[in-house]
Amino acid sequence: MTTINEEVVPILYVKDAGAAAHWYARLGFGKEWEHRFAPDLPAFVEVARGSVRLFLSEHEGDARPGTLVYLRVRDVDAVAAEFGVPVEDQAWARETELRDPDGNRIRVGTPADSA
Repeated sequence: MTTINEEVVPILYVKDAGAAAHWYARLGFGKEWEHRFAPDLPAFVEVARGSVRLFLSEHEGDARPGTLVYLRVRDVDAVAAEFGVPVEDQAWARETELRDPDGNRIRVGTPADSA
């Protein structure tokens, strides 16, 4: 029997999975795989950054546009520099918020006890 690590993988609605995967590459995510039931049907893509995974789906019923995902990282300042956005100090973390090309919100933070 195969052992599987339990995890939660958020699904984000995207209009163009290829363009979205390219945008997420700027956050350090690499494309793991892509599935289509047929060449002219919507794509379903997995991207990963270490053990963190996201599903990017062109299927309209899979997720609501404008979803919010929180991503904890070791260095939020490096992420903010890549995207040219400011970082805010909160009591719990240093954070910034990004929007992917489809309007999904990605809040990125480094916990205060790690900064």
